[in-house]
Amino acid sequence: MLEYALGAGYRRFYDNLGRVAAQTGKKRLPMMIDAACCAVIYGSGLTDYLNYEFYRRSGRERRRYVTIRTQDRFYRKVSPPQFKTVFTVKPNFLRAFSAYTRRSFFDPAEGDVEALSRFLAENEVFMEKPIDGLGGHGVRKVSAAEVGDAAEYRRRLEENRLFVEQYIRQHESLAALCLRSVNTLRIVTSSADGTPNIVFAGLRVGNGNADVDNFHGGGMVVSVDPESGRLCGEGVDKALNRFRAHPVSGVVFDGYPLPYWEEVRRMVCDASRIEPRITVIGWDVALTPDGPVLVEGNRRPGFDIIQVACGRGRRDIVDRVLSDRKRRLKAEAGRRDGDADRK
Repeated sequence: MLEYALGAGYRRFYDNLGRVAAQTGKKRLPMMIDAACCAVIYGSGLTDYLNYEFYRRSGRERRRYVTIRTQDRFYRKVSPPQFKTVFTVKPNFLRAFSAYTRRSFFDPAEGDVEALSRFLAENEVFMEKPIDGLGGHGVRKVSAAEVGDAAEYRRRLEENRLFVEQYIRQHESLAALCLRSVNTLRIVTSSADGTPNIVFAGLRVGNGNADVDNFHGGGMVVSVDPESGRLCGEGVDKALNRFRAHPVSGVVFDGYPLPYWEEVRRMVCDASRIEPRITVIGWDVALTPDGPVLVEGNRRPGFDIIQVACGRGRRDIVDRVLSDRKRRLKAEAGRRDGDADRK
């Protein structure tokens, strides 16, 4: 299983491990050997070792984490790749889930210059995104005034596999946390037993230095109580810095209420039924003045944001989902056998 240890840049890992060693008083070489052992025993990658602070965790604690190997095996069962394009190709997602996205967009693969011109006339500012991008990379806010020639801009979009969509205006309570970025919820649902339910909820908040809130793009995540819709505890970023309050706005996270929570829960569960063959989905949800909207759906939502936000391993989510799936498949097989006997 050493391939998991090869999944990140050695130089970056070596440098980061050196910083951890200096902070903790540990020796770098034994930690490197430990990371290699974790790759074999737990299927963890180099980033897992640092993200989950394996260097200070017991074997029992490490086994509770969803590592790269565990995650890959899990998603092969609950999110079959043959049904992925409704989520991985962003314009496909916007079309399939239009009842919940509720915003306009322009896809150069299907629209002409006239359609793009109409979009630009109706959207003073908008978001430019990769058609099949991940992690918020390549996403930027654009002003229609800076576009210039619509035909030339359309060619650039097409050549670079980009599309544009209407900018989301967030609710004032989300803007109060961080005005510069649209701060979105990451809600993971499971319908492995046939009934959609929420297995994790967190809020991603920008750090004030960029237009995106993405956890992998410098933002932070705060857990959300799935019952009350209030933020829980501290914010934490990818470097494991913890924040009692937002570093720019000063708003204290713990107990902060989110609007439209019941509508959010109903929306993600309803949306989960559109592609029932993908039974675990990570929904990115924006809260607008008029209610919640879907930003996008992820058929392989990363467990790093979940486990870093919770501060512990969440293997319990995987175990529960797989148990639900096993019971459902067994019940479906029993019904088929019963129908065959009646025939």
